[in-house]
Amino acid sequence: MTFKEKIYSHYTQMVQDRIDVFRDMISNLTEDSKNDAKGSAGDKHETALSMMHIEQEKLTNKLKEAIEQKSILDKIDPFKTTENIVLGSLVKANGIYLYVSVALPKIAIDGINVIALSPQSPLGAHLMGNKTGFQFEINKTHYTIESVE
Repeated sequence: MTFKEKIYSHYTQMVQDRIDVFRDMISNLTEDSKNDAKGSAGDKHETALSMMHIEQEKLTNKLKEAIEQKSILDKIDPFKTTENIVLGSLVKANGIYLYVSVALPKIAIDGINVIALSPQSPLGAHLMGNKTGFQFEINKTHYTIESVE
């Protein structure tokens, strides 16, 4: 498995795990609210039920976000390499590995730090469509693209 494939696999698993956790949490809240509805009455019950619904809405929004991230990752072919930077490219710039996909936490693969960034982010937007050797500046930081996979 190549370095780029390991990165893709790790991020895909990370997002799938988040989806599974959010689904479990929503399911548990739904069960709790059903059980709570059977044995409680009064203002405290209404407040607790309302709080559960608010929490469920927050989790549902986080779940939707994770599903959107997964659908973007599913569009990426980790085996494809291009000269120009596209969605799914692994870029080395200023000694930093950047994975153009979706905004996700920094990870370490084989002891090397990798940052996943969205093509819509300021840095991602500057990278898109460019090649090795391209130079640009963001927030007074000068970047040079060293490699593209």
